[in-house]
Amino acid sequence: MTIGDDAALQLVISLNRLTRSLRRAASAGGVQPTQLAVLALLSRQQGPSRIGEIAAWVPCSQPTATAAVLGLESAGLIRREPDPTDGRASRVLATERGRSAFADLARGEAEVLSKRLASLRPDEVRLLAEAAPLLRRLAEAAD
Repeated sequence: MTIGDDAALQLVISLNRLTRSLRRAASAGGVQPTQLAVLALLSRQQGPSRIGEIAAWVPCSQPTATAAVLGLESAGLIRREPDPTDGRASRVLATERGRSAFADLARGEAEVLSKRLASLRPDEVRLLAEAAPLLRRLAEAAD
C-alpha cells in the first residue's frame, strides 16, 4: 500500500513541525540546530568522520559544517584526530561529554513529547507508539 503525494507531504510537514517545536520547547543547552545535527551524527556513529562527510549528511555546505565543528570542539563536545589516510585532513568524533550532552538533549525532547502525549486519548498514544519502529526504519533507510 502506498499513500499519495499529498499525504506524504502532510506527513513530512507534520514531522518537521513536531521536531522543531520539541527542540524549541526543550533546552538545547546553547547548541545550534546545525551543531545538533552534527553532534547527532557523531554520537550515533562508531567511527570518526571528515568534514565533507558531515556536510553531506547534515546536509549543509562544507564551511557551515566547519563552523559547527569549531563550535562543538570549543565546547568540548567533539575532538579532532589526524586522518590516517590523508595527512592534510582531520576527522572529528564525539567526546564522552558530547555523547552525554546529545543524550540529555534527546531526553529533554522526550519529556516534552511525553507531556504532549498526555493530551491524547489512550488509543491515539498506542497508535503512535506502534508507529515508532516504522518511523525509525524510514529514517534509517537513507543511511
